[in-house]
Amino acid sequence: MMVAVLFARRDSIYKTMPGCDVYDIDRDARTYAGPLPVVAHPPCRAWGRLRAFAKPREDEKALAFFAIDAVRQFGGVLEHPAQSSLWPAAGLPLPGKGFDQFGGFTFCLDQHWLGHRARKRTWLYVVGVSPSMLPAFRLRIDQPSHVIATSRKKNRNAYPECSKAEREHTPAEMAAWLVSVAASCAVDRRVAA
Repeated sequence: MMVAVLFARRDSIYKTMPGCDVYDIDRDARTYAGPLPVVAHPPCRAWGRLRAFAKPREDEKALAFFAIDAVRQFGGVLEHPAQSSLWPAAGLPLPGKGFDQFGGFTFCLDQHWLGHRARKRTWLYVVGVSPSMLPAFRLRIDQPSHVIATSRKKNRNAYPECSKAEREHTPAEMAAWLVSVAASCAVDRRVAA
């Protein structure tokens, strides 16, 4: 099954994967009108913990609301950093706190479980599949080899830091899993409308 990937990087791993209709900055995800389920990676710098230091474009925060609407309308998954301020701003259910009126729910995972070299907590908002029907993935309990840190003070164990690009890229294993989540989603158009 085909899925649409919205707000991908120009050099995204999704462009190498079969079954992905990818919308990067050049293709403009805001032109997406369905009907495929989506994997949405809206820009997070205006919503994350370091948002006070970010310099997003004027229209950048609105992209997250577009992504939420697409997930609700066509089914799929939206990925953002854990503790993203998008959740309270959009009224999305917090992890483990039930479902919204669209049948959407949120859960937290660590990208290290799906191939990232560092521990990177992520919230996923999913519409169109029940939590019990999510595709399985291998749980990793090993120690990550890298960290995501902004200073050595936070990096107490002196592990190597991930580069900015690596912090932004979706690991191949996680991308494949997110595509399988979106492909398993189905939305009742009568409820979503």
